[in-house]
Amino acid sequence: MQCPCGSGHTYEECCGPYIEGKKKPETAEALMRSRYTAFATQAVDYILDTHDPSNRGDLDRNSTAEWSKRAEWLGFELLNAEGGGGGDDEGKIEFVARYRFKGDELAHHETATFRKHEGVWYFVDGEMATHETFVRTTAKVGRNEPCPCGSGKKYKKCCG
Repeated sequence: MQCPCGSGHTYEECCGPYIEGKKKPETAEALMRSRYTAFATQAVDYILDTHDPSNRGDLDRNSTAEWSKRAEWLGFELLNAEGGGGGDDEGKIEFVARYRFKGDELAHHETATFRKHEGVWYFVDGEMATHETFVRTTAKVGRNEPCPCGSGKKYKKCCG
């Protein structure tokens, strides 16, 4: 079986050993990928165990399990990684996790913070990506005004 994290490796070569407790992720990216895979495979204990111990009490196991179970996980995309290597103690991973929930395809775009504690990587928290507000740089063209393309037609009959 291909690993749900999108690495191109099999589950057994990639995230499986982490989720099964056979080894620990060496990087923040490996932890992030394995956490996505844990959501996709409903490995809720792994999701909870890899959460930073200092704020693990804020998690609701039942809602995490329900979301993991009810969502159809469609793919993981790594957008950016800062730090989080073997020699680092902190890292940030920007990613998009795609899933289907109640028939709607959704994208969870987040920048996650990771911290290494006693040689083990943990997820600390995440910040949802924000979208910039679109600002129009030209005047709005009314439906009945001449089309700005120069055709001589009304905007609504041409490019509108």
